[in-house]
Amino acid sequence: MPVPFPRALDLSLDLLRCPACRTRHLRLDHAALRCPRGHTFDIARHGYAGLLTGTRATSGDDAAMVQARDRFLSTGSYAPIREVGARLAAEGLPERATVVDVGCGTGYYLAGVLDQLSGARGLGLDTSVRALRLAARAHDRAAAVAWDVFRPFPLADRTADVVLDVFAPRNPAEFHRVLRPSGRLIVVRPTGRHLAELRDRVAAMVTIDPDKEQRLHRALSPFFEAVVTEQMEYTATLSRPEVLDLVAMTPSARHVSRADLNDGGSLPDRVTVSVRATAYRAR
Repeated sequence: MPVPFPRALDLSLDLLRCPACRTRHLRLDHAALRCPRGHTFDIARHGYAGLLTGTRATSGDDAAMVQARDRFLSTGSYAPIREVGARLAAEGLPERATVVDVGCGTGYYLAGVLDQLSGARGLGLDTSVRALRLAARAHDRAAAVAWDVFRPFPLADRTADVVLDVFAPRNPAEFHRVLRPSGRLIVVRPTGRHLAELRDRVAAMVTIDPDKEQRLHRALSPFFEAVVTEQMEYTATLSRPEVLDLVAMTPSARHVSRADLNDGGSLPDRVTVSVRATAYRAR
């Protein structure tokens, strides 16, 4: 049975270029995308396009992590983060903007931006096929593509009005290449106080590097300058299942054992959510 061609992917075809030969103008060919030189890439039945070539990237987001993230985000506990990212991304943009979400996960944050811009289209990049299954359905104007953030993006030059990066790896040179001169980069990252109560109670939780901000500045400064930074901090009240999902959706899931979590009294029911969101413009 042929795979229906996702409408959102059709909206974004002009952004894409073949990752094998860098030729633009990928076209639909049955249940695949094909470039003029014959390179072919499958469209999964879940609606995302698989453009990864060669050695497959390893993703930290396995099925359990993605399911935990989807459940946790559905509670609204991170809705303020989505709102600040969407506001910074949408400010001053034309309605028919193009938004690229790098390390998009389930598409939660990209959908928040598209909700602010009724005529915008979005494209999410991620290595996790489990997450992409959800990202492809996160919004009717959001396409999803399997791709490794650390490789040159399968996108044409100067095609994005916004590059969105929320709790995700960064590739500054590629951000700069795909952004239009008037475009902006939005980076959302945790501060040292983020989830402090959890890290205090669960020793195996991944810590936040105190030099994270300096490293971010060094990486981005050759390509971008900050326009505005907002710091957001609030307390989220969580049930025990929500706390377990919060741990399970992060890289800490690889380090925290059942023994670390089995003692019900060891987990907090209130955690500090603390992030910085910065809008950058290209140099």
